[in-house]
Amino acid sequence: MAQPPGIHARKAALKLLDAILRKGETLDVAFAVATREVRKFEDKALARAIASEGLRWLVDLDNAIDSATKNNLSPDSKPRMVLRMMLAQWLRLETPPHAVLATGLPLLAGGPRRLAHGVFSTLNKQEISLPEAPTLPSNVAARWGDKADAIARGLSEPPPLDLTLRNPAETEQWKAKLAADSLMPGHLRLPRGENVEKLAGFDDGAWWVQDIAASLPARLLGEGEGRQVLDLCAAPGGKTLQLAAQGWKVTALDISKRRLDLLKQNLKRTNLKAGTVRADALIWEPKHQFDAILLDAPCTATGTARRHPDVLHRIGQAQIEEMTKLQDALLERAQTWLKPGGVLVYAVCSLEAEEGEARAQKVTLSPQPITAAELPDGVEPTAEGWLKTDPSMLNEHGGMDGFFFARWQAGA
Repeated sequence: MAQPPGIHARKAALKLLDAILRKGETLDVAFAVATREVRKFEDKALARAIASEGLRWLVDLDNAIDSATKNNLSPDSKPRMVLRMMLAQWLRLETPPHAVLATGLPLLAGGPRRLAHGVFSTLNKQEISLPEAPTLPSNVAARWGDKADAIARGLSEPPPLDLTLRNPAETEQWKAKLAADSLMPGHLRLPRGENVEKLAGFDDGAWWVQDIAASLPARLLGEGEGRQVLDLCAAPGGKTLQLAAQGWKVTALDISKRRLDLLKQNLKRTNLKAGTVRADALIWEPKHQFDAILLDAPCTATGTARRHPDVLHRIGQAQIEEMTKLQDALLERAQTWLKPGGVLVYAVCSLEAEEGEARAQKVTLSPQPITAAELPDGVEPTAEGWLKTDPSMLNEHGGMDGFFFARWQAGA
């Protein structure tokens, strides 16, 4: 019996949700495995979209499912997983109900198939809808406090595509060529869903994909003028490319061979140069000190929830505490590798205060406050001279990821 069109994407999406919610894997790692046998770019993108919307709206989808069942389904049961996908397609991706049923029910057999058909049909007849913003898991809402509602509104839609230009002076040229918007020199913003490798400028290395928030740490170091900078935990290399393009002599260090290979590919594509070192930053010792260090530290990555909604369900206090210990250790070592007068920038793509403000308070170097002039219009530094972005910012322009940034200078 022939399988319905699109079934391969749905099977991959089911594998994705299972790997994330039941096994605790990350969306990116699970995606590579789940879509291994999916050939078309469009089907891979659809599988990711189904799983991502299921994760983004998980609390609300589960509430809807529970309203239509006498006995609540187990959180990790296959019928609940499939129903989450079916509702996400209908309510978020605007897939017609008949197509949802045709591609969803074949994922189940026997009684669960009849159950899923009944629940979906009931909710469809009720013409249910989702709230304006996704409901956050209770532990996440508690951690984000007063900002939780605003951040949730910023998570309602997946993000647009941001590009960083190798040459910021060409912003207007590339803005016209790609029919893009721009929020600051060197930045372009396009609608999501573009096949990046087919865009003009990709093969020439004129730009790379990088959320506007992720581009700010390297900008905070300014022009390099041939000076030495260490990019710690550098791969896959967006900030390394920026620093090289800004005229720094870059040493890019990372522990992962796979990620360093990606960094080297990006350097080759953009025709930029940087020295690469594969090492554990907790053990490695440099041969000389640096004029500047950029520490984009490993973190929980909760600030990337717009594109990685799995973090809403994988991250808890245990993961946060594990990351803060590593961040402290890296900060302590990095401070000793600066030349007199050298500058340290610390960044984490996290919305957790423990990984941002609490870590910055422990640094003993002299603060070098971030200024509004260094930032996109509408983004302001804190009273301490730090910067904390979140998905509610620049919402009228498509938003931005959540990051914490701080900058210091070593004594002369």
